[in-house]
Amino acid sequence: MKAEYEDEKASTTDRRNSTPLGRPASFKADDYVHPDHAVSFTEGKREDEDIPTVEDDEEFPPEEHQFTWRAAIVGSLLGCVVAASNLYVGLKIGWTFGASLWGAIFGFIILKPLARLAGNSFGPRENATCQAAATTAGGLSTGFVTAIPAMYRMGLMGEGRMPKDDALTLFLWTTSAAFFGMFFAVPLRTHFVINQDLVFPTPRAAAETIRNLHRTGSKAASDAKKTASIMMIAFFVAMIWVLIGNWIPGIFDTVHILYWIGHAAGYAKLQHADQIWGWAWSFDFSFFGAGMMTPASTVFSFMLGEFIAYGVAGPLMVDSGYLEGPRGFTKPNNGTAQSWFLWPGIALMVFTAFGELGVNGKSLWHGVTSGVREARNLIRRLTKRTQLVDSSQYVSKDPVPPHEQVPTLWWVTGLLISAVFTIVLMAVDFKVPVYSTILAIILSFILAFVGLQAAGETDINPTGSIGKVTQLVFSRFPGELHVVQKTNLMCANISASICAQAVDMVGDLKTGHLLGASPRSQFLAQCVGSVFAIAAAVPLFILYTEAYHCIVDATIEKCEFGLVSVVTWQSVCEILTNGGTVPKGSVITACIFAVLAIANILIRIKLVPQKWRPYWINLNAVGLGLINPSPALAMAMLTGWAGGRIWVQINKVAHEKYMYSVAGGFISGVGVAGIIKAILVLGGVKDGTVRWGCNDEIC
Repeated sequence: MKAEYEDEKASTTDRRNSTPLGRPASFKADDYVHPDHAVSFTEGKREDEDIPTVEDDEEFPPEEHQFTWRAAIVGSLLGCVVAASNLYVGLKIGWTFGASLWGAIFGFIILKPLARLAGNSFGPRENATCQAAATTAGGLSTGFVTAIPAMYRMGLMGEGRMPKDDALTLFLWTTSAAFFGMFFAVPLRTHFVINQDLVFPTPRAAAETIRNLHRTGSKAASDAKKTASIMMIAFFVAMIWVLIGNWIPGIFDTVHILYWIGHAAGYAKLQHADQIWGWAWSFDFSFFGAGMMTPASTVFSFMLGEFIAYGVAGPLMVDSGYLEGPRGFTKPNNGTAQSWFLWPGIALMVFTAFGELGVNGKSLWHGVTSGVREARNLIRRLTKRTQLVDSSQYVSKDPVPPHEQVPTLWWVTGLLISAVFTIVLMAVDFKVPVYSTILAIILSFILAFVGLQAAGETDINPTGSIGKVTQLVFSRFPGELHVVQKTNLMCANISASICAQAVDMVGDLKTGHLLGASPRSQFLAQCVGSVFAIAAAVPLFILYTEAYHCIVDATIEKCEFGLVSVVTWQSVCEILTNGGTVPKGSVITACIFAVLAIANILIRIKLVPQKWRPYWINLNAVGLGLINPSPALAMAMLTGWAGGRIWVQINKVAHEKYMYSVAGGFISGVGVAGIIKAILVLGGVKDGTVRWGCNDEIC
């Protein structure tokens, strides 16, 4: 599952606040869990052995054509299905999903018969092309579940119109976000995929799933068919369960165990742990799947962050009167636990990412300088001057031959064109000053390292936190209030959207790396997927806003959607641009945590033996726990991890063969169920009709 950790993603199911318990996001692995230690993919394989690529396996012959239009188009159409579910789930609880596993498996199911009918072959590298197109087409939802609805709700966009009246502007913005992030990703591949060799659990799962699907021989063919069948079963189980939970939420959605125990015992604090602080148990199949794929140190570090902010420190600070409550961004004085712990959490994530960059930055510096040199050469070609040459002594560890790499000229030219297009669009259609957009683009490149480090280690893409950092930077710029607020939101939207796309693209390149696929072919597939993403994202957003006016109309109090990310972005913007400040205690804690993040990296690298590093605390995941206001998500993730460990003990071989298929099916099933629920709402079908296990306080 890939999902991009959007904002403070999820919250407690409480009809009074219209903020339901959340679902999943993007997941990966441990605080620098070396990928060779994170998971074992083949029976009898030691955990310290390298995972073979398709290139190492004689079972898979070379493929003449890795990029094909059939793979790119089928993958893009599959991604559009995920895009629809991402918009629903993202508006509901702030999380979005990746289409990596979905595209890998269903692409195989569709393209394998087509290849037989055409009388040609269909191999794992072409399957990787399909998967890359699906990921790209399915991931372009960040702006539509955060900044853009917030602008409508604040009256900064539309001027009384609905999104359907601004379709052209939205299409242009989507075009900018789609291609900018894609070009950003190319020079980052070497740093995160080759040199750091981060785990990237979901892309790794996609690679291993593709390997299993394409194994030849009677037994391998039977295994491939069974793998697909198991994923379909998991898909339908999750989808049907979620749909049943639409009508019976107290049993099939969220089980409020602590509330009912406290109710029976007459102990209000136990009820409040569930009702107010969100310590409920949720049938969140998407997080079950994510937990199955994520290493223990990441899962427990994530839970530790939740426990600190919403289990111990937060409640104590509220009881003492220092904080006003658990959630929200509009409270006076020191704010809430959510707003107070946001900045220490971001500090852990940012400084962990840049600490890793400092340790492993040589290749990245070479990539950046190469890009600058190519940009200068592009200008020198136009002026017919002598070309610059690479005089560095850098030797790349990248095993991919040059003719399969994405040419530097491609991504440099694309990046320059995207930058100019974005600057003009922001100035003309959104009235954002040119210097602000340029600063936002530079900041986006820097913050992309934070997102990729987090995604590569924990499979969670913290686009919400990245947006908050950008909002903080643009909180004191001069100008009229409505211009400052629009600049604040749209510049943060640039950072978050670029980060989301870059993480998706680098994840695809990780899958391709494990399969020995051509980065150039995957890049071309991403170009095709981007076109489909642009065509799908805006109509879907207009569809949802026509069905649910409350998404863009703040005067409508009751809403089907929790709008967690939307309200958060809106509230942070209003606070930062209207003279609000970050509490002093939060700032001091953030500074301390920043030092701890750097120290943790140095200790792990200098003092911790290699064999113990997979079990070392992941402060990046702790930071995510601090900023995510729904402990139910961490509990669901822990449940999935525990279920996976039990499965290993019962049948290790079956776990290695089918775990990723089950996890991918769970994640995809939840997303598609969201689409069906939206259709039910449009048809006037009521939810929550059966009140078993529910009352007005918790459902």
